[in-house]
Amino acid sequence: MADQRRAERLDQPREPRGVRLPRVDQETFGRWSEGIARGMGTANFIVYMTLVIGAWFAWNTLAPPSWRFDPYTFTFLTLLLSIQASYAAPLILLAQNRQSDRDRIALEEDRRRATMQKAETEYLAREIAALRIAVGEVATRDFVRSELARLAEELDEAAQRRQRRERRQRRQPGREPRRHGGEPLDEPQDELDGDYARDRRPEG
Repeated sequence: MADQRRAERLDQPREPRGVRLPRVDQETFGRWSEGIARGMGTANFIVYMTLVIGAWFAWNTLAPPSWRFDPYTFTFLTLLLSIQASYAAPLILLAQNRQSDRDRIALEEDRRRATMQKAETEYLAREIAALRIAVGEVATRDFVRSELARLAEELDEAAQRRQRRERRQRRQPGREPRRHGGEPLDEPQDELDGDYARDRRPEG
């Protein structure tokens, strides 16, 4: 009774029953079947098999009756060809299945690589767009040249105003130019020479 309860328990593995068949290495057998299928699918196999069958016919037809091991109707040859066909078909199917598995794995790998390349292409496209936007905000060579030219013009105008102011101060002997650190004090004035002189001229 205790043994029966122990056998009915589900938390213990069940002992295998029946006949144990020998295990076959699927990879080794698959490579062997592919080799046979490749050999049978060549022109050499067809030529060699034709020569063997022709020699078989010739020997069992032209040889003396006591030497013939498979007389007419060639029963033994028919049996051999039937065995060959019965084994060739499964071997060819097995080779085709292995080739289909390889094609499926290759297709999945190609799909994975295509997805990765698409993601990388989209990333590079976004980076290029960001670079274009950044380059659009960066100062170009023409812009820098125009700014330098404008700055040079402003410096020339400032130098001309300073020269006019110094000439006016020389024409007024009673007024000493204010100096700061040994140099005349440069203060920007927007008045022109004629307007400034007319304002400073005494009224008669």
